[in-house]
Amino acid sequence: MGSEQSQLSGPDFTQGVSITDLDDGVMLLGHASGEPVLMVRRGAEVFAIGATCTHYGGPLAEGVLEGDSVHCPWHHACFSVRTGEALRAPALNPVACWPVECRDGKAYVTRKVEREPLAPTPNPSPRSGPSPKSIVIVGGGAAGNAAAEMLRREGYDGRLTVIDADADAPYDRPNLSKDYLAGNAPEEWLPLRPPGFDAEHGIAAIRGRVASLDPGAKHVTLEGGAVHAYDRLLLSTGASPVRLPTPGADGPTVFYLRSLADSRAIVAAATRAKKAVVIGSSFIGLEVAASLRARELEVHVVAPESRPFEKVLGRELGAFIQRLHEEHGVVFHLRHTATAFRPGTVVLDDGQTLEADLVVIGVGVRPNLSLAEEAGLATDRGISVSEQLETSVAGIFAAGDIVRWPDSHTGQRIRVEHWVVAEQQGQVAARNLLGAREPFRAAPFFWSAHYDVTIAYVGHATEWDRVDIQGNIEDRDCVLAYRSGGKTLAVASIFRDKDSLTAAIAMERGDSAVLRSLAASR
Repeated sequence: MGSEQSQLSGPDFTQGVSITDLDDGVMLLGHASGEPVLMVRRGAEVFAIGATCTHYGGPLAEGVLEGDSVHCPWHHACFSVRTGEALRAPALNPVACWPVECRDGKAYVTRKVEREPLAPTPNPSPRSGPSPKSIVIVGGGAAGNAAAEMLRREGYDGRLTVIDADADAPYDRPNLSKDYLAGNAPEEWLPLRPPGFDAEHGIAAIRGRVASLDPGAKHVTLEGGAVHAYDRLLLSTGASPVRLPTPGADGPTVFYLRSLADSRAIVAAATRAKKAVVIGSSFIGLEVAASLRARELEVHVVAPESRPFEKVLGRELGAFIQRLHEEHGVVFHLRHTATAFRPGTVVLDDGQTLEADLVVIGVGVRPNLSLAEEAGLATDRGISVSEQLETSVAGIFAAGDIVRWPDSHTGQRIRVEHWVVAEQQGQVAARNLLGAREPFRAAPFFWSAHYDVTIAYVGHATEWDRVDIQGNIEDRDCVLAYRSGGKTLAVASIFRDKDSLTAAIAMERGDSAVLRSLAASR
């Protein structure tokens, strides 16, 4: 989806590069046959892979090399420098591998070798016990799709069924409130895979809604009565928007945003509208506000908070984001709520009325837990899972927005609603469905785009006793560390991609010294 790096730099690897110029463990950016290529020496071995991340086109040379893998600085995807394999979401496709020949003291790349998207991994996870004959995945979004693909990559050749009621799944959900809604990205960018991809890889994609789960009989029943048996099951049912009971909230010009169908409907309404009101200053709400401003609508935001994102990002960054939106013409009505939605107007709690041809409500989501609860799985404001993402019922795993898991960094049980986390959990759950006992240790990460500013956030902090800031928020060049009792719980940044990536790796390693060094001085 991202554009290729257009300007080539560094040496032409087809002409060879002196091996003495390749420092062990240091990435060298060059090119071959008109494409950017990354060369890495590990001991006596030299490897070369495509230098552009297959997620959104991030420059891998600006990322971090860790052992035999390189991490993308933009959204923290990870690739093997030996094979080009995509080791971790959000990248689902591998990068090309360029075999290297070493002769006469030089390293040459010869040809480009493309790896198939679901080619079996050369290093499948260790596992115990017999392989399941049938796996059912309930939910085909970020977690479910990533899990299905990882199962095939891990060599699973049994029956694999993915059940989802969304006719468009799987697609790039983060784009729904960003470039697609703003009119900067065509709908062709959104599908994660082309038509026929599931069938090609033996994945039975069923459009329907699961009505019940019977853990004893090991089957799920769809609303139409169809029954699907399983040996092991993954629940990835996601979340649904919180719907307001406010009078008129079900009107024809009032929208919620969760699915591609929702985004299409908002786009269609925006083409006919001049004035919009967004209810809620959540990430979704303000991304929608920015996208509607890009379409030149007049936009008002109504929210009960005194400052956007203050509970998530703190006073300083929240104030900056509010000013950023105001600079782009958004009008805020903070410390207010809507009491009624009438044709063409929104009524606020102080009696004020706002003209609105279009209303978008973004006041949060709730995890879809009813299936798990009715089946007797343990829940705690989410499905309770182990480090391996297994539920209270053996053989049933869960991933994505619905799970509450023990976070190794904070030491708390947490639940987050981030796209990248859902994909990464789906991948780990897939390996564990096959008998691996892999703990989920990835640091939570998300990004949020507002006009030309992107905020990256790593970790999870619900409260803190100090926020250390390095750089200048107003200059859009900063790192903020959220600390409690001296421990760094989360790190936010603007245009400090390397720092964000470094923080994520440090959290996963338990490297408190690196985390303390980030934003160490004001």
